[in-house]
Amino acid sequence: MEEIINEARSDERLNRAAVFAARLEAIACFIVKQAMTGTEAAEALRVEATRIQNEAGEFH
Repeated sequence: MEEIINEARSDERLNRAAVFAARLEAIACFIVKQAMTGTEAAEALRVEATRIQNEAGEFH
């Protein structure tokens, strides 16, 4: 039973990592497409960080 739980946890971590990587890629593409300055890019990252935190709060 413990092995099944550990495998499920591992799968969940892999899924979360894939989602997070996709978000990073999307925000990077957005930054490049908009030709943002460093300050604008930092603000875009802050907005995304807030969105992720809000989503995480919905699960707790």
